[in-house]
Amino acid sequence: MAETSSGIVELVRGIVEPLVDDVDAVEVTSTFTNDGCELVEIRVAADDAGKVIGRQGRVIKSIRVLARAAACGNGNAVEVELVEG
Repeated sequence: MAETSSGIVELVRGIVEPLVDDVDAVEVTSTFTNDGCELVEIRVAADDAGKVIGRQGRVIKSIRVLARAAACGNGNAVEVELVEG
């Protein structure tokens, strides 16, 4: 599972970093919930949060779709969240 985790984290980081102005503030972490679902959390600078969310949430929805598709090949479940703070 750790191999899949780092792959998903790197995928999400690769998508998010070109979108934001403050690349140094990007933090992507991964944990596993009790039910075995991988939770990927994205933290960015407050000014960049809107860029990651996109109009009507289209960008974050697309990131979620890509992460789920990448994990689906291994039969894993993934949730992607943008965390404020």
